[in-house]
Amino acid sequence: MLALRLARGAHPLVQLRRLLVAAASAGTGFLLLCTLGYAMGHPEASGGAALRLAWCVAPIAATVYFAVTVARTDPATRPRSGLSAMGLGPAKLMVLAAISTAVACSLGSMVALLLFLHLRGDLAGPPLDGAAAQLLAADTPLPLAAALTLLTLVPLTASVASALVLRPRPAKRGAEREQDEAEQPDAPAPAPSGLPWGVSLLTAGLAVETYASRTGGDAGLAMPGGLTGGSAGVLAGWGLTALALAVAGPGLTYLCGRILQAVRPGAMRLLAGRALQEEARRIGRPLGVLCAVASGWYAALTLHSGNRPDIGPLTTLGLLLVVGCAVLTLATAAIEARNARSDTTAALLQLGAPVTMLRGSAALRAGALAAMLGPLTWLVAALAALPLV
Repeated sequence: MLALRLARGAHPLVQLRRLLVAAASAGTGFLLLCTLGYAMGHPEASGGAALRLAWCVAPIAATVYFAVTVARTDPATRPRSGLSAMGLGPAKLMVLAAISTAVACSLGSMVALLLFLHLRGDLAGPPLDGAAAQLLAADTPLPLAAALTLLTLVPLTASVASALVLRPRPAKRGAEREQDEAEQPDAPAPAPSGLPWGVSLLTAGLAVETYASRTGGDAGLAMPGGLTGGSAGVLAGWGLTALALAVAGPGLTYLCGRILQAVRPGAMRLLAGRALQEEARRIGRPLGVLCAVASGWYAALTLHSGNRPDIGPLTTLGLLLVVGCAVLTLATAAIEARNARSDTTAALLQLGAPVTMLRGSAALRAGALAAMLGPLTWLVAALAALPLV
C-alpha cells in the first residue's frame, strides 16, 4: 500500500518512466506469448519453438535493464533524512523499489495477455478478419499455466535485479572514511575496471568468429525474420564482441574525460573532463549498451546488404524493444547525471560562471563521446561482420 501511495504522488516525469517500463514489459510479454502460440501451432517443431524463445532473451534483457535504471533513478527510493525514524531505512526502500518495479512490469504483462487473447479471438471474436489466428494458434486451447509462467519472467527478473542493485551496502567506519578523504582530497573518481575486460571479450569474440568461420560446418542457427547468421560459433563470437562494448563503456567514458583534460586544458575542457570522469559509471554502461546495439545493427545491415530479408512484425517489435530500451536507458541515466551535478552547477553559477560555459561544457562532453565511441563502434562492427560475410 505504501508503494502505491508513493507511486501515486510521484512527479509526472517519474510516472512517464514507469509507464514506459510497463510498455516495454507489455511488448516483451507479447513476444513470449507469441512464442508459446508458435509452439502450440507447431508441436512437431520443438527446436524452432526453443530457438524463438532463445531470441526473446535480448528483449528481456533490454527491458529488465531499463526497469532497473528507472528504479535506481526513482526519487521514492532515495534515502532521505527522517525516513529512517519512520521505519523507511535503506532495506525498506529497496523492498519498495522492487515492489514498484514488479507492479509496473506486471501491469505490462497483463496488457500483453489481454492483447494476445484479443488477437486470438478468445474475448470477442477474432479481429483483423482472423489474420492473426494462425500465427497465435487460435484453434488450440491456451495453456493458462504456461502463459502465466512466461509472463512472470520479466516482473520477477526485474524486481530481483532492482533489489540487488539497490541493496544496502555497509558504510565505512569513521576512521576509514577520514583516511580515504585524506589520501584523495581532490582527486577525480577512480577509473572503472571494465576496460581490460572489454578488450579481452573483444579479442575472444573475434577469435571465436574467425575459428568458427574457418572450420565451416552446418548453417547453424537461423536468425529471426529470415536473417541468416552462419553457424552458432560465429553468432556466439558476434555476441561477445557486442558484450565487449557494453563492458568497456564506463572505462571508455573515463578515458574520454582524461583525454579532454590533456595538454594544458582550459576551464571548459577541465570542467567537461572532470564531469565525464565523475559520471563514467553512471552513463558509461548505458552508452556501452547502446554502442553494442548499434554494432549489432550495423553488422546485420552489412551482412544483408545484397538482399532484403522478409522481416515480420514480431521481429520488428523485438528490434524496436531492444533499440528503444537502450535509448531510453541512456536518456534516464543522463537525467540522473544532470540531477546529481545540480549542486555543482548551482555553486558554479553563484561563483559567477557564465551559463554559456556550462552549456559549452555539456556540448563538449557530448561531442567528445560521439567522436570516440562512434568510430570505435563502427570499427568493432566492421570487424565482427567480416566472418559473417
